Amino acid sequence: MDRCRPALLLALLLSCGLAQGAGAPDPLGSPMWDYLRERFLGDDRYRFDDRVRVELPPFAEDPTQVPVTIDATALKVPVERILIWADLNPIQHIATLYPLSDRVAPALSLRIKVQQATVVRAAVLAADGTWYLGGRHIDAAGGGCTAPSQAAADPYWESHLGEMQGRLFPPHSPDVSQRARFRVVHPMDTGLVDGIPEFYIERARLEDEHSHALMRLELSPPVSENPMLSFDTRGVRELRLWLRDNNGNEFATGVAAGGE
Repeated sequence: MDRCRPALLLALLLSCGLAQGAGAPDPLGSPMWDYLRERFLGDDRYRFDDRVRVELPPFAEDPTQVPVTIDATALKVPVERILIWADLNPIQHIATLYPLSDRVAPALSLRIKVQQATVVRAAVLAADGTWYLGGRHIDAAGGGCTAPSQAAADPYWESHLGEMQGRLFPPHSPDVSQRARFRVVHPMDTGLVDGIPEFYIERARLEDEHSHALMRLELSPPVSENPMLSFDTRGVRELRLWLRDNNGNEFATGVAAGGE
């Protein structure tokens, strides 16, 4: 009987590992999970992990401006990519992050649109090829993706398109030197409103004072109008954020930082 125990223990360990792998059920019970797992992750290994933090309010008071924070710092592994999506949005993809330096945390704060109650997820691709997933459910009255932007009714934005502001805030964690927040004037039209075509920022790049890229981002229309993006950095004296929209317009601004 004792001779069987090692084999039994190994079988149990393997079964536990598989439960966290490709066949793991969605702990949030989303009806779109199987489809979106195939779309975004394919056949890659994945596991649900509470160390991938997705912070958002329980209810979207304004479905066009929902604050979301994604943070994979607690994984303590090299991160190659972070995917952010909302399961039940008509446009599910929100953003893809590519951290390129250990001087920027694998994290982002932004505001998004939600069309209805949905699960919002972050999938973090580690250097070993495993995806680590976190997520949270948010209730919403709906309509965030199909509501026209305020810019659609106000010609003011045309003369201010691309105006940017940057600001630094004290660190909220001993792992970072400062938080940098950038805001840009842009309608971020989804193309889901009659007569208003898609018009949104699709690329972003955060750089240091030597123009070395710290993070690249791919953005989609569910990012809220007049996007506000926040990054946690360390050891950087100056930061610059470059943006490009799907019409080819480019914008950039910088902010001085008291890096270590």
